[in-house]
Amino acid sequence: MNKITIIIFFLIGLSTTYAQDWQTDFSKAKEIASQENKPIILVFQGSDWCIPCMKLNKEVWNTNTFKEYAKEHYVMLQADFPRKKKNKLSKEQQNTNAKLFETYNKKGFFPLVVVLDKDGKVLGETGYKKTTPVSYIDELNAFIK
Repeated sequence: MNKITIIIFFLIGLSTTYAQDWQTDFSKAKEIASQENKPIILVFQGSDWCIPCMKLNKEVWNTNTFKEYAKEHYVMLQADFPRKKKNKLSKEQQNTNAKLFETYNKKGFFPLVVVLDKDGKVLGETGYKKTTPVSYIDELNAFIK
């Protein structure tokens, strides 16, 4: 029994080691970005209906390579627009995401990845590309320099 408990705690610890925190509140993201002097990576996605969004999640955001890098270099901000009832966001979160959409995604692209400075100024934007996490990081960093 003790071995199982130890293994479970080890796996939980391992899974959180690489986790980057996704913010959902723009003000909080800007506050963290200012404190830590990091850019904000704002991701507009439809997590349960947008196929390119799902691919970006799987191929970039959810990789250990990206998670480890992002934890040290970015403030990750998610604006999700799910359509399925089971994934429905609170009214407050829907309103927050709608305001971000009006400001930063006027053309309505999904996924849209917007690189912002710590004050919320747009430095660049991109979307889904079939690429490696390292290449995607390089593309994001090209907007920052």
